[in-house]
Amino acid sequence: MIIGHIEQIVRHPVKSLRGESVQTSKVMSYGLYGDRSHAYLDETKKGNFLTITQLPEMVQYSARFQGEEESDRYPRVVVETPEGKIFDWDDQNLLHEMEKKSKRAVSTVVYSPSHVPIGPIAEEHLLIVTDASLKKLEEIWGHEVDSRRFRPNLILNLTDKVPFVEEEWFGKRIRIGNEVEIEFVRYCKRCMIITVDPVSGERDSSIHKTVIKERNNHFGVYASVVKTGSIQVGDEVHLFS
Repeated sequence: MIIGHIEQIVRHPVKSLRGESVQTSKVMSYGLYGDRSHAYLDETKKGNFLTITQLPEMVQYSARFQGEEESDRYPRVVVETPEGKIFDWDDQNLLHEMEKKSKRAVSTVVYSPSHVPIGPIAEEHLLIVTDASLKKLEEIWGHEVDSRRFRPNLILNLTDKVPFVEEEWFGKRIRIGNEVEIEFVRYCKRCMIITVDPVSGERDSSIHKTVIKERNNHFGVYASVVKTGSIQVGDEVHLFS
């Protein structure tokens, strides 16, 4: 059964930085190619990532791949600062800026294109939201909702605009285009990250309070990859058991 199509594909080459909206992507066994494949580490707390939780301004830095995507190596990763400066993601000047703003010692880590583990990737391979649910949340919250607050990988444009219908699909699969299959697993429980405006970096706790009160702190759903392949914006999405 066709339930809609892919409206947006978003991957985050660097964990907690603003992602890039792409027209096509490979879906690997771990999720979108290169999603959260690069990360900053908080050296004051060994083993912890530096994230929006510690440094809300990270949402104002955008990361993207430049060049050909290969199975054994990533293209160049560049970061654009809020002021519009461009750096390689591991440039020492950029790391120094991160350290100064976060008041933490910062290092870097990179994972293989063939496998990015759970950890840098939140709790599952893919995070999915629907246009109908975003629209309903705007109505509930009373303000325009920027989908980037929720850091989804895929936004589905539903044929039948039923808010939160995706929460009825746990245990079911969808096929995207001709190759990729994913299975809906569980709710996404939200944290303070959604309170940070992705443009200004300012915090507004009211959106999190709304999600807690009206949606039991759930928004979006996690899915696991069943069959890998390529997808593109506009691909039909088929739901089946």
